[in-house]
Amino acid sequence: MMLKLVHLLGVLVCGSQAALQVSISLNKVELSVGESKFFICTAIGEPVRLEWYNPQGERIVPSKRMALHTETSRSRLIIYNAIIEDAGIYRCQATDASGHTEEASVVLEIYQRLTFRDVQSPQEFRHGETAEVVCDVISSPVPVVVWYYQDKEITEEHHSRYQVLTNNNLQIRQVTKADEGVYRCEASVEARGEIDFVDIAMVVNVPPVLSVFQQSFNATADYQESVTFTCMTSGSPDPVVTWHRKGQQLEPSEQYIITRLEGGRSMLTIRNIRQGDGGSYTCKATNKAGSQEREIFLKVFVQPHITQLKNVTAVEGSAAMISCVAEGEPLPDISWRRASDGQTFVDGDKSQDGRFEVRGRHGKSVLTISGVRLTDLGRFDCEALSRIGGHQKSMFLDIEYIPKFLTNHTIYYSWEGNPVNISCDVMSNPPATMLWRRERFTISAEGTANTRVHSADGKSVLEVTPMSDRDFGRYNCTARNNIGVRYQEFILAQADVPSNPYSVRLSAVSQRLATVTFMKPDSHGGVPISYYLVQYKEVGSQEWKDVKSHSIQTTVVLTGLEPNTTYEVRVAAVNGKGQGEFSHTETFQTLPIREPSPPAVHGQRGMGKAYRLGLVKQDDGGMPIVEYIVKYKTSSQDKEEQWMTKLVPGANDFAMLQPLQWNTRYEVEITARNVKGLSEPTFYQFFMPQKPDITESLFSGLGLGTVVGLGLGALLLLLVLVDVSCFFLRHCGLLMCITRTLCGKKTTTSGKGKDIEEGKAAYLYTYNSRPTTFSTTFSTTYSTTEATAEGRKWKRVSQAGYD
Repeated sequence: MMLKLVHLLGVLVCGSQAALQVSISLNKVELSVGESKFFICTAIGEPVRLEWYNPQGERIVPSKRMALHTETSRSRLIIYNAIIEDAGIYRCQATDASGHTEEASVVLEIYQRLTFRDVQSPQEFRHGETAEVVCDVISSPVPVVVWYYQDKEITEEHHSRYQVLTNNNLQIRQVTKADEGVYRCEASVEARGEIDFVDIAMVVNVPPVLSVFQQSFNATADYQESVTFTCMTSGSPDPVVTWHRKGQQLEPSEQYIITRLEGGRSMLTIRNIRQGDGGSYTCKATNKAGSQEREIFLKVFVQPHITQLKNVTAVEGSAAMISCVAEGEPLPDISWRRASDGQTFVDGDKSQDGRFEVRGRHGKSVLTISGVRLTDLGRFDCEALSRIGGHQKSMFLDIEYIPKFLTNHTIYYSWEGNPVNISCDVMSNPPATMLWRRERFTISAEGTANTRVHSADGKSVLEVTPMSDRDFGRYNCTARNNIGVRYQEFILAQADVPSNPYSVRLSAVSQRLATVTFMKPDSHGGVPISYYLVQYKEVGSQEWKDVKSHSIQTTVVLTGLEPNTTYEVRVAAVNGKGQGEFSHTETFQTLPIREPSPPAVHGQRGMGKAYRLGLVKQDDGGMPIVEYIVKYKTSSQDKEEQWMTKLVPGANDFAMLQPLQWNTRYEVEITARNVKGLSEPTFYQFFMPQKPDITESLFSGLGLGTVVGLGLGALLLLLVLVDVSCFFLRHCGLLMCITRTLCGKKTTTSGKGKDIEEGKAAYLYTYNSRPTTFSTTFSTTYSTTEATAEGRKWKRVSQAGYD
């Protein structure tokens, strides 16, 4: 009975204050990764606080992935984008004012759906390596993965190189291009009946294979030459071919032309090859699988070119070094040539006197000249020579030297009032300055009262006009340049008249002429002899006749002498100072008058039956030749022929014998006569040839040009006659054209007929008035002859034509 009372009391108490109760809308939930879910917690009673706790027992605080919305007796938990780590038991706890708590829980299970994570397609591998085709698939529970190729399942039993790894990737050992294709990765979860797949394209990249047709090339620079390199490539994907030189990639330009053709061929063309283009070039092929390079070598031959050669100035007696630098490929050999005598020097040469020596190395040659002489002055040629070609340049070796005096003429003569030029000639390099001194005093350029200085390059002339004895004596010429100084002394001496000539001789004395010869005087008085004065006179006469020599010749011919007369002759020399003394007087006698000497004769055949005898006068015996007596006859042994005589005036130098007989020998006797008498005869013979034919006779006196001219004239005349005939008979030809052009306005038939009649009549008259065509040809020759002489001239022409 007591127990029932206690229970009833408890019920009454509880009824006065409601009991605390908590519930969650769901007891167990399955959620896939990435999904979102919310849960509602409801409390009955008078809770003062509702709180959620995660599977780790930690109170849940609102965040981006977990949100809480709490009211007095209700709280909602939201989970966004669930992850595997969110799985577990979540508790909702309610607390009342007395601190009493009640809770409810919900089980959250999270599973992973089949998910392929970042599966790449295509996937690329290098030929020959072990390929691992990645198929990253996740799920919970763990999926079962199967690989397919060409719609067939891949099993290790049938594919020894294939293996499915524990991470579900497909491994292919020593992959080849044949393995390339599309592979299927299929994953399934049997517990949920879930299945999915992804197709993966596998690409096998083959490294480039590079080959060149020719690995070395030759070219010559500066000849506008071009060369082309060719590379052949293969690989997958198609390789990219680039060309490189000295580590730098070549880009297309005017010099470099890069051509890419089908079939993996690439060509590099180098245009206008220069010396710097020589060396190695690299052809590089690159793709995803790798790269490969091949070198091609270009050998550039360069013509020799002299890059350094300068003019050199050296001091006489010192050493000169001439350097010649040349470049080229291959390096040229350098040689030297002296222009003055053509002597050549090569590397290692040394002249016989040891002054010239050549040393060269690496395209440089040095010509060393020891003890330089003035004869070394001039041009030197440097020649660079190789098998490609040659190049030559020249330099000039200039030599500086101390002044040198060019003359030894140091004594000059003059007299009071007569100016004289004292010349100081100097050769020097560099040019010298010159001055004159007299007894330690310098003569200024302006000169003095009786001296003047005239200067020119390398020459200074001191003009002195002696006024007294003090102006004669020594004068000094000083020449100076930066190499040194030289002096030369000159003496101005008083001049005198020449001494007398001697050894006067007479030779070739005839009736009218005499030749005087003599020796020069021992002294010319210090002044050159101007001429010689020869005086002569008849013995007993007081009047001397003067004959001057031609310049300073020591032979004088006296003319206009009288025959058989005695003369005296003497000779004196004349210079600027005056006339010297006469020589000893010599006497001679001219020859008396006599008969002339026989003439000299030479002959030549004349025109036709004539023969020309040339007459050369010999000694005329002191009187002029009056005439030549020419006697001639045929030479015959059978009978005695009569002499024929021809007189020729003495002034003539020939005699013409005509008419003579053909094919006959003649004897001739020629005698010269003066007033004293006849000379001895000169005998001469000649032969007349056979009579020539008519052709030879006609053209014997004409040259080749004349004969050709006559032939052309005859041809021209024939053409004129033919044209005139065509004009009158056929109304055509050149003359007809000219007539129509000039007389085009005269178109009437009667006018033309009249002109033709008159023209024909004129032609017939002219033609009939001249007997032959030959006469017409020669009529022009005598067109200026008077009418009264026409017949005679015509006869002469006919004879000339047919003799």
